[in-house]
Amino acid sequence: MRIALLSRNERLYSSRRIIAAAEARGHQVDVIDILSCYMNINDQNPSIHVKGQELPPYDAVIPRIGASNTFYGTAVLRQFEMMDCYSLNGSLAIARSRDKLRSMQLLSRKGIGLPVTGFASGPGDIPDLIEMVGGAPLVIKLLEGTQGIGVVLAETRKAAESVLEAFMGLKANIMVQEYIKEAGGADIRCFVIGDKVIAAMKRQAPEGEFRSNIHRGGSASLVKLTKDERATAVKAAKAMGLRLAGVDILRSNRGPLVMEVNSSPGLEGIERATANDVANCIIEYIENNCRRSSRVNG
Repeated sequence: MRIALLSRNERLYSSRRIIAAAEARGHQVDVIDILSCYMNINDQNPSIHVKGQELPPYDAVIPRIGASNTFYGTAVLRQFEMMDCYSLNGSLAIARSRDKLRSMQLLSRKGIGLPVTGFASGPGDIPDLIEMVGGAPLVIKLLEGTQGIGVVLAETRKAAESVLEAFMGLKANIMVQEYIKEAGGADIRCFVIGDKVIAAMKRQAPEGEFRSNIHRGGSASLVKLTKDERATAVKAAKAMGLRLAGVDILRSNRGPLVMEVNSSPGLEGIERATANDVANCIIEYIENNCRRSSRVNG
């Protein structure tokens, strides 16, 4: 197969591992920077160009689109889809997962466990908003934040009011969530491909920190999932429409709670913590499903 890997940096660990796994299985991989792409949109022969050259046909595309490039990245991915190229994750599913509020609403609609979450537009709503999620301590999140950036733990009601007023004064889109104390500053990243969790790791926040993101200094270790946790992770990915997803779960007294569903989960932490060849599983999944899709469409 000829595979397009949409990535802005082919030297990143995830990109290198995907390329190596695909080439080891006899496939050709072209790394394409989405911001270098421009599109010819027409009803006869839609195409994508880079540096004056039209891209050749591809059998499959693997989108690794950064959060800051979601709008243009999903537009480029839609063009690949218009050209009948199999995409590991669809453009609509990626856009859906990147909208934190919308994703929470979709998960809620499917009856998937979540931290109690509130959303408001004006300072006059702050007192009731705080009560709605169970009072302080509570977590305040910027809807556009990634990798733990723009996430604040307000330990007192006064602190919560001050942070919310400041963010609202900046016209930022924010949501508040109950703080799951029993999680102990840890969460579980479940790597879902298709209808299976193929790897899982526990991420533990460092001393004095509540965010467990590895980018924030968190540590990763192998973890054994319960049957309920596996089912929750797969159900959350399906609710977003994602074939590949990193589903972040908190262990609470009322069962697993989904914190976030990531459409471009990194491979480095999960492969090193679990020793699983996640990149190979991704390519194997594409082989099986791209060919099946071709037979159906043919």
